[in-house]
Amino acid sequence: MKIWGRANSINVMKVLWAADECGVKYDREDVGGPFGGNDQPWYLKMNPNGVVPTIEDGGRIIWESNSCVRYLAARYAASSLWPNDPGQRSEADRWMDWQLSTISDGMRIVFWGLVRTAPEKRDMAAIGKAAKELGGLWGRLDSWLQDRKYVAGQHFTMGDIPAGCMVHRWYALDIERPELKNVRAWYDRLATRPAYAKHIMVKLT
Repeated sequence: MKIWGRANSINVMKVLWAADECGVKYDREDVGGPFGGNDQPWYLKMNPNGVVPTIEDGGRIIWESNSCVRYLAARYAASSLWPNDPGQRSEADRWMDWQLSTISDGMRIVFWGLVRTAPEKRDMAAIGKAAKELGGLWGRLDSWLQDRKYVAGQHFTMGDIPAGCMVHRWYALDIERPELKNVRAWYDRLATRPAYAKHIMVKLT
């Protein structure tokens, strides 16, 4: 398997974490950001959106990070990361979609504002507003986790990976956060997983 994408991209992190959970061996090539390459014809032929990650597995090309996670789970971790029960799988799916549709924009504002923007250029009003709104949004997951260890029930699945990548940033960023005991307990459980520690619990850059 080949994975194209820089290791500090949160979308690439999802795929690296998933691949390690599946026990898949892969080669990774730096693409995107300071490494460039994602605007070149050879890359756009694989991924017309010109973003990372892109993976190649046995001649099949897959892009869009959550789709890559689903592919890896379905092919290499059926019945564990990929729940066989359609109802349970829908719970994993919906929290994967929630990461994209609900918390992604706010997390981008806060992360880019505090980590990838020079202090003198930061829009602290926008950052503070986004952080406050995110507290309420993470609260939705907190309520859901009241009687669950993971987003799709009592066992780790693909559904934990996209939001799990972002929750580390949520706790690592220098912002005010509400006390969300269930989200915190979930984060602490994720932190015990070697692949999470390796790929996600890294310095923010």
